[in-house]
Amino acid sequence: MQFSNCSDLGNGRAPLGLSRRRFLKQSTLLLAAIIESQNQAWIQAEASHASFSLRYCVASCMYGYLPLDVILPEVRRAGAEAIDLWPMRHGNQREQAQDLGWDAFLEQLEGYRLTVGCLTRYDLGPFGLGQEMKLAGRLRCPLIVTGGKGPAGLKGKDLKGALATFIEKLKPHLEIAANNGVTIAIENHANNLIHTPDSMRWLADMAPNQHLGIALAPYHLETLGMGASGLAGLIRDLDSRLSMFYAWQHGMGCMTQLAKPKEMLQMPGRGELDFAPILAALKSIRYKGWTEVFMHPVPRGIPILPSALEVTREINRARRYLASRLESIQ
Repeated sequence: MQFSNCSDLGNGRAPLGLSRRRFLKQSTLLLAAIIESQNQAWIQAEASHASFSLRYCVASCMYGYLPLDVILPEVRRAGAEAIDLWPMRHGNQREQAQDLGWDAFLEQLEGYRLTVGCLTRYDLGPFGLGQEMKLAGRLRCPLIVTGGKGPAGLKGKDLKGALATFIEKLKPHLEIAANNGVTIAIENHANNLIHTPDSMRWLADMAPNQHLGIALAPYHLETLGMGASGLAGLIRDLDSRLSMFYAWQHGMGCMTQLAKPKEMLQMPGRGELDFAPILAALKSIRYKGWTEVFMHPVPRGIPILPSALEVTREINRARRYLASRLESIQ
């Protein structure tokens, strides 16, 4: 790819002899190539930490409702080997894949050297996953994340009793999960039965087998006053029950419209949360599950930044931050 005057790339003018449309197309391809090159260097740097590294999965909702054929090329550029399919209203890639047809979708994934790492289904809840678990088995997807629906705000014996009832009711569903090689991970979502640190620890203790796990979101625990050291201790307590880690902090929240710089404080390295103690805890338990660089935009369903390339660059910036904090504890 050649340009008559490379300085024109910086001011948005097409070089002489090149139409604006072709210029914009080639500029986009060049930027993608730069991102790919940088990404390969970061992957090699992360791999050099022989003692511990994170395994990344990309949540499709980070790209809003953008088409799968736009998102899939970005997943590898974002340092990930798998995609987490989100349904409406946060994204619509779950619906896109179904409309495309699962065989055709799997063929697309193979072309990009990707797998389905997770199916996120808060909408179905833990007791409505029967068909989704069979789909996960067909897709060779190891994880489904959902919420722990039930009475919120319980403590002590009441909480422990409600968790015992929850797990007993879940046991037939865990059998289906086992038959399809999938783990059901419950996220510590606000206003759910599984929200507080105690509820997560007891869920981990009571889980009857490896097909029930936990998806940990620091964002929601920060709203309860938990900081980095508390999160690190909780991770050590959860140990092998931890199936998904969201690299996501509270910042200034995600429930009301904010100026974009304030909204982006949810991302690692932008807000105040120091991820070093958290990463040290993940290292101490030899965490092997997925890590997702994550945030929620307002309104839901839009990309976190205007274009797919900008989203990928921001995910990579967050990964560089996490790599630097991990390097500080190695």
